[in-house]
Amino acid sequence: MVKIDRVTTRTGDDGRTVLGDGARLPKFHPRIAAYGSLDEANSFIGLARLHVSQETGHLLARIQNDLFDVGADLCKPERSGLKAEPLRVIDKQVAWLEEAIEGANRRLGGLTSFVLPGGSEGAALLHVARSVVRRAEREVTEIAYQEPVTPAALRYVNRLSDLLFVLARVENDDGRKDTLWSPGASREG
Repeated sequence: MVKIDRVTTRTGDDGRTVLGDGARLPKFHPRIAAYGSLDEANSFIGLARLHVSQETGHLLARIQNDLFDVGADLCKPERSGLKAEPLRVIDKQVAWLEEAIEGANRRLGGLTSFVLPGGSEGAALLHVARSVVRRAEREVTEIAYQEPVTPAALRYVNRLSDLLFVLARVENDDGRKDTLWSPGASREG
C-alpha cells in the first residue's frame, strides 16, 4: 500500500521524477505527461462532482479511483524482474465503463449535429474533463507505440472520454439543453 510521510522530497529538483519501479525519467517524458494529464482530468472530474446529480456523482467517484489505478499502471512500466506484481488496469474496469455508457446513453435522444461544450455548470466541467482525457489518451498511445502499455489501460482512457461526453449530455437535461453546432452559422449576416 502507499505510504506518504512527506510531500516535499527534493528528489525532483533536478527535473527528473521517480517511477514506481525506481527508474528516473525527465518530467517532460511522455509517460510522465500522460499521468499528469490523467491527474488534471481527475481534478476536473472532482470539480464536476460538485455540480452534477447524485447518480452521476457516484459514477464519477468510482472513475476518480480508477484513474489512480491507471496512473499506478503507467508509473510501473511493463518490465521483467519486478519484485512485486504491479497494479494493472483490467478488462473488468473497461467493461464497467462500457456498461455505464450504455446505461446513460439509453436516456438520450439521437444527435443531428455535434454538441458544443457547455450547458449546465456540471456538463461544462465534464466536457473540460473529457477533452483532457482525450489528450491523455494521445499521450498513452504515444507511449504504447514506443514500449508496452497495458492494453486495458489504453482502452479505459478511450472509453472514459466517451462516458464523460454522455454524462455531460445527461447533465444537460438528458440532452434537451445541449447546444448543437450549426455549421457555418456565423458566415451569414
